[in-house]
Amino acid sequence: MLRVVFLVFLMSLPGLVSAQNKAQVEAQFQRWLTSEIWPRAKAKGVSKRTFDSAFRGVSLNWKLPDLVPPGSKPSGPRKQRQAEFGSPGKYFNRGSIDGATRVGRQMMKRHASALARTEKRTGVPGRIILGIWGRESGYGQVPIRNNVFEVLGTKGFMSTRKDYFANELVAALQIAQAGHAPGKAMKSSWAGALGQPQFMPSSFLKYAADGNGDGRADIWGSEADTIESIGHYLDKHGWVTGRDWGFEVVVPASVSCTLEGPDQGRRISQWENMGIRRISGKAFPDHERRGEGYLLMPAGRSGPAFIVTPNFYVLKEYNKSDLYALFVGHVGDRIQYGMGDFSGRWGKVGGLLRSDVAVMQRALEKMGHDVGGADGLPGFKTRRSIGRWQEAKGQAATCFPEAGMKRALR
Repeated sequence: MLRVVFLVFLMSLPGLVSAQNKAQVEAQFQRWLTSEIWPRAKAKGVSKRTFDSAFRGVSLNWKLPDLVPPGSKPSGPRKQRQAEFGSPGKYFNRGSIDGATRVGRQMMKRHASALARTEKRTGVPGRIILGIWGRESGYGQVPIRNNVFEVLGTKGFMSTRKDYFANELVAALQIAQAGHAPGKAMKSSWAGALGQPQFMPSSFLKYAADGNGDGRADIWGSEADTIESIGHYLDKHGWVTGRDWGFEVVVPASVSCTLEGPDQGRRISQWENMGIRRISGKAFPDHERRGEGYLLMPAGRSGPAFIVTPNFYVLKEYNKSDLYALFVGHVGDRIQYGMGDFSGRWGKVGGLLRSDVAVMQRALEKMGHDVGGADGLPGFKTRRSIGRWQEAKGQAATCFPEAGMKRALR
């Protein structure tokens, strides 16, 4: 009896499903495509010819993460054995920064006309578009090999976010129907993100744009369309023409790191009056001084500090990470202005498991702090909550999770 129970348990794991069971699940997948996806696609104007072409030869990809085969349950949270949460400084490694900058300067010259046209239409500077393009696909040089219909079909049929991916699958079929991708070019990441800007299909339908005037939005093979699409995305998400993304600054000890966050903004001139200065020694531009700015300290007191503008949070609409938006802005500045590394140095912080940080976050929540959710990621709400907890204990605020806090925050 125990052997039978153990075998049933093994069969419930995606990586250990038997060949016979995989064949049965595959048959269910094909029926699901016909009964669930085809009617939805047809209602969106997708032809049977496009549908059949999209799924010709497509089968389930059992190597994708977060799969939940029919009849099984999502696995519970696993104890993390690797230090998945490292120093923020690792995001700005030498190879990534220098490579994105070097190739970005080449692309700025090569695509100067397309960048200028997009900036004129959207107000988004070319250097910012280049920063995103470089981060997302290495300016189109990073191979993107996955069949989007295989990826989204598999995840829409059996993943922890089935409904989301099923919707994206229908959107991908609409893209194919419209003929934006030449031939069999509809390749994606393992998560279903498309082309050089890495748009999810639903984002493609909303924001992909024709930059070369041929009537298609080819984000796979056309650099002009890629540039225009990134600019259009940022424009529609609120990019403020004429404002920068942010400035590296020196934050005196008299200014608490708990003042970080987009919900604690004030005029940049007010930050100046508190003693915050640009690291270059230059004054903030007059038009920026009159605008709202926000304190950003991605490693708390253990790293560089910034005053960012509303445009920084537009960059975060592309990717929710503070570090992503900071990377994009920094690389863009290096490409156009020849700027060097950040003046502030990244401290030796990190090295904690995300599960450790999540424990700290839950402890802070019990004290009444808003940490932005116990996800194990030290976003600005978690950082400043740690700082407020430290200050309440009479300590100097560092605003970043550290190993020494684990015993007190549990």
